[in-house]
Amino acid sequence: MASTEPPEPAPLDDSVEDGSAEDGPVETYPGAPDSLIGIWKQRRRRLKLAARDWFPPADLDLAPLLAARIPEAIPPLEGPQTLHAKKLHQMRLDLGGRPELAAVNAILIAHLRKARFPAHSPALFRRIWAEAGPQLMPELPGRWLISSVITFGDHGETEAQRRVGLSINLLFSLMKLYEFERLHSGTDPATPFPLRRIRHRHLPLDMPHFNLGDGGLDINLLAQIWGEAERVPIVGPLACHLLQRLNADSGNLFRRIGMMRAGKHLARMDRGLSPMPEPDLPEPGDAPPP
Repeated sequence: MASTEPPEPAPLDDSVEDGSAEDGPVETYPGAPDSLIGIWKQRRRRLKLAARDWFPPADLDLAPLLAARIPEAIPPLEGPQTLHAKKLHQMRLDLGGRPELAAVNAILIAHLRKARFPAHSPALFRRIWAEAGPQLMPELPGRWLISSVITFGDHGETEAQRRVGLSINLLFSLMKLYEFERLHSGTDPATPFPLRRIRHRHLPLDMPHFNLGDGGLDINLLAQIWGEAERVPIVGPLACHLLQRLNADSGNLFRRIGMMRAGKHLARMDRGLSPMPEPDLPEPGDAPPP
């Protein structure tokens, strides 16, 4: 079976470092897009079900599972198990104390991420969010809120639902990559970087700098996704709830950009409100100037 590990980047040598390589620049992902698509397809191989494995039926009664809570302590699995069974067990451990329906939602998502899945899975997933979404939404941790919205990107019933899911997928996937890399800076996620002179530093692909004082890239990005989500049934309320959670979170890119923008505006105000030098007024009793 082909390896699912990311391809190793080509080794650097002196000719690459000085830009004189005859074969062109070093690629982040050699052989892309074919190499990337091959790995992606490997990771989308279906989760096999054994005869003893439990999988939610199409006519699943949601109300009892919404009321019942996953035990905080769950005994370990015994003997050989399918990957499906191992995933479901781990999900119930992670979601201990939350509704049993949260684990059903999670295992459906795990299957729906694959290229093949039980035929009734998309309809059952959508029914959970159509019938029990408002009750389930506040019970889920952020990672499962994100995964739930993203799943609508492939399995939404309408184009609008799929568009909201794909937009959230792109937004939060890029955020995850960036925020993970930023952790290696050693700076707390809630602390913005200090403002520096960066006029002569370059962004990738010749992109112009973001105008921190007057630019609206962050606002444009969020407003478009959020505005569309407000108009879309079922996945829309879920996406809006997730975006509001993001808006209230103190340790993310958007909060830090807001803090940096506020600092820049305050600096402008300080410059504008700096006291004018006092005029050289004559002392009482001095003769008036000629």
